[in-house]
Amino acid sequence: MLRRPAWLSLRGHSRRWWLVAAVLVIAIAAASAATALSQPATVTESDQFVAGTPEPDGAPVRLDTTLFLPASTPAPAILLAHGLGGTKVGMAAQARALAQHGYVVLIYTARGFGNSGGLIHLDSQKYEVADGSRLLDYLQQRPEVLRRGGAPVLGVAGSSYGGALALMLGATDHRVSAVAADITWNNLSHALFPNSVQPASLRPTAAPGTGADGVFKKLWAGYLFSVSVRPDAAGTSASPAITGSACGRFAADVCAFYQQIGQQPDPQPTDFTALLAASSPSSVLAGMRAPTLLTQGEQDSLFPLSEADANARQIAAAGAPVQLRWRGGGHDAVSDSDQVNTWQQQFFDQRLRGQGTIPADGGFLLTKRGSSISATNGRTVDETLSASDGYPGVAEHPAQPTRTLALTGPAQNISAPAGGNPAAVTSLPALGQALGAAASVGVAGVSALSSLPTQTASFVTAPVDQALTITGSSRVSLDVSGPAGKPSTLFVSLRDIAPDASVSLPASLVAPVYLPASAGAGTVSVQLPWIVAEIPTGHRLAVVVSTTDLGYAMPADPRTYRVSLAADSTVSVPTAVTTVIRSGNVIWWPVTAGIVLLLCAGYLGWRFRDRLPSRSRAVSHRDPELADVPVAVTDLVKEYADGYRAVDGVTFRVERGQVLGLLGPNGAGKTTTLRVLMGLIMPTRGSVRVFGEEVLPGAAVLSSLGAFVEGPGLLPHLSGRENLRLYWA
Repeated sequence: MLRRPAWLSLRGHSRRWWLVAAVLVIAIAAASAATALSQPATVTESDQFVAGTPEPDGAPVRLDTTLFLPASTPAPAILLAHGLGGTKVGMAAQARALAQHGYVVLIYTARGFGNSGGLIHLDSQKYEVADGSRLLDYLQQRPEVLRRGGAPVLGVAGSSYGGALALMLGATDHRVSAVAADITWNNLSHALFPNSVQPASLRPTAAPGTGADGVFKKLWAGYLFSVSVRPDAAGTSASPAITGSACGRFAADVCAFYQQIGQQPDPQPTDFTALLAASSPSSVLAGMRAPTLLTQGEQDSLFPLSEADANARQIAAAGAPVQLRWRGGGHDAVSDSDQVNTWQQQFFDQRLRGQGTIPADGGFLLTKRGSSISATNGRTVDETLSASDGYPGVAEHPAQPTRTLALTGPAQNISAPAGGNPAAVTSLPALGQALGAAASVGVAGVSALSSLPTQTASFVTAPVDQALTITGSSRVSLDVSGPAGKPSTLFVSLRDIAPDASVSLPASLVAPVYLPASAGAGTVSVQLPWIVAEIPTGHRLAVVVSTTDLGYAMPADPRTYRVSLAADSTVSVPTAVTTVIRSGNVIWWPVTAGIVLLLCAGYLGWRFRDRLPSRSRAVSHRDPELADVPVAVTDLVKEYADGYRAVDGVTFRVERGQVLGLLGPNGAGKTTTLRVLMGLIMPTRGSVRVFGEEVLPGAAVLSSLGAFVEGPGLLPHLSGRENLRLYWA
């Protein structure tokens, strides 16, 4: 006969209080663990100006900086650089997190931006890179910075504009012990004047007079110029004499470069080779000695994966350890900055502290876009894959495996209209992902805009017999005949055709091709865009050649081209053997432990609910000074278990009679803020008060709050028109 355990046979107060104590112990243990994980370390912040490199006329330059000191020093130091058009404010959250992790961190506003002096020289070795060395001088003399063998332990990191600065500083100032560069360029000439003709010997020595050898990326250049001319985010700007000019705070030679090229569709300005080289990591990476982490976005028409490939190969050739990771996002999409920050922190732990496991040199990770949505933060869940053979072509790693697919299609005549208008639209600055998403779901007109019938020639494969993951740049050979005595400008892309005939353009990328007039007719090998794309079984691939693309400068006069497949009539597609090392953005051990603890506490509470104290109420604290204020949000921060910070330091008030709207792109934190306001989730830091009472789960003041949580509000079994008719009725 089974007997009831003795501990369940206790009677009266002793049994009741024993159960209460058990539930409290579990709850306290869970709360203590959560507090220990989320409690930030003390960080001291101080603002100061540091002398930068004088301008050519001798004018002094001051750099606006903020120093973050951890609770314990001396510690390794990290210099963080921001992107073009930004200020140090955009680096504060990352700097604070690194300082809480135990690093001395210096952030600054680059010359020509915000409250810093000077002019913008586009990461010139003589100015911005020299400024970086002066900032290292400042860190070197700080007693809080750790020294080994008498030398300071220093790292540098940045994204885009800041990433190029980090690479160039690391290659020229050998005090730097570790470099982390994100979504940046290798050669500014190739980035702004791309040409995908391979091998390089088939290219012209330079597009006429530019020192570049490809098609001008006019839309991105114009966008970057405009965001850098405007006043900075803090609302301050340079003197009226500077901001009143067309150059803003750009140096005269940089401004002249942009204006002369922008004035002519087929630009022929003076030679700017030296200017572009002075702003290119490619000119100095032979001197790199510091271990380097390169992260590059897979959704990036400004600095595509090919730029990271060039950086990795140069750094490896210089003998420095290099790790390369292709990540989700980029200049065309909302970037997974939290993942990048985590990678960079781990990298600095390895290289500056000697903590953690250092992957083999050439270790290569890539990201495959997911189709599911995270319940924790509402973002698309991506998979991080490890390439088992490492990054191809770097160090001892073998060449990348490829798969050859046969193409079919006749020779075709395609035309370029006068002025290049209308032009195909494949990507727009910062909107590439949005265009791609719209095309993939069949938004009217979007797919058609990326491929105009009279301007395109298509060559198609048979349906693939097994799923194919493209990881890199495919190649195709074409026979091209252009107008006599004129250069040829074409745009080649690799597209995915589904069984239902819908067409998608992976990463919204095209490969520009520029052939000089002397090339005439002939066979050219084209390096197609660098992508990571999953091609399911039964889908076909298409090589599409277009005469126009809105993002690039095109000839003003009408032209006709004849395009056909070369003799081999194939496309060579790169693949990689990969292993999934991260699926989604969830750190499972604390989540699992928390679930187990909550389930135990919940079970005991339910099982013996009649013996627990009869009254339980959430206690909140009232601020009398806010008793008449409907909503007051103060320094609100919400971080999830994976480190994703959905809300960062939000403060606002809603007074009586006011109507407030929260505006921002996807991922800005609008919904998360409202969920905290409704008591559905708890903030990491900060507070939300309704009529002075702090909002906590179960708070009495929540009974005064009405809410409608976001939702599409559409009936899925009805068409769009039927939904409208229903609501109309």
